[in-house]
Amino acid sequence: MKTIYLDKEEYKEQVPMVATIGFFDGVHRGHLFLIEQVVALARQKGMRPAVITFDRHPRQVLHPDYQPRLLSTLDEKRGLLSRTGVDVMVVLPFDTRMASFSARDFMSKVLAERLNVRLLLIGYDNRFGHNRAESFADYVEFGKELGMEVMQSAAYRVGESYISSSVVREYIGEGDVEAACEGLGYRYTLEGIVVAGYRNGHRLGFPTANLSAVPEGKLIPGNGVYAVEVKLPCDNRLRMGMMNIGIRPTLGGNELSLEVHIFDYTGDLYGQKVSVSFVKRIRGERKFASLDALKAQLEADKAEILSLNGLKA
Repeated sequence: MKTIYLDKEEYKEQVPMVATIGFFDGVHRGHLFLIEQVVALARQKGMRPAVITFDRHPRQVLHPDYQPRLLSTLDEKRGLLSRTGVDVMVVLPFDTRMASFSARDFMSKVLAERLNVRLLLIGYDNRFGHNRAESFADYVEFGKELGMEVMQSAAYRVGESYISSSVVREYIGEGDVEAACEGLGYRYTLEGIVVAGYRNGHRLGFPTANLSAVPEGKLIPGNGVYAVEVKLPCDNRLRMGMMNIGIRPTLGGNELSLEVHIFDYTGDLYGQKVSVSFVKRIRGERKFASLDALKAQLEADKAEILSLNGLKA
């Protein structure tokens, strides 16, 4: 898959494109439903399938106080899109100038003139252009003027629910990573650098890797203890573990920490990047009366996580 940064390249596409446009945070199952149609239409018409996205969440420009809670970084989005059959990912610089474009100007100056989009497939609830003032019917009329066919996709549902990035964010914020996985089509993942901690886990018999430098704006699941799978830089194996997200109230903590205990692993990970995928929330965070009570609960947590895989502690 080719990646085009439209702000950094004097780029004009020569091959006609079938494209869709959106922020595509998380590249969830609803997005995939839309992108599969783009790929099928492009193959049918002998054009290039493309996804057009932005370098930042539009709300970061439109509302400067907005703090993003993102499901995917741009690099993660690229990796997810590369598995879809799309030939091109176009990254647009979303700034005040682009925010000021009307839908017609955007379709003319960007989609038609620079990207050679001949067929635009729009998500069922997606609107674009300054203040999102125009309707789908307007897009169709603008497209006729520009020689661009405009179509709209149906909504994608899982059971009785529509899948959207905001719905998945709610699940993750509440700690319901199983429901989030159902919507995403994969397990939600955090990457971070292992840093030195307080070594309380070692004293309890549960040494932890303390994660820092999680990408700015990346959504962190709600506080609690989770069954996780951990990928280390030294191998491609997924290792079972448990992660605590919270302030460590039993130990007198007051700042958010991300600590993962990797089962059957004793290596030194300081300074290395690890990837943690969330399987299930085991319980919420709570304060225990003593360290012995905390240790007993950690042992019970580990046994429960092992049982998810048919293993015994």
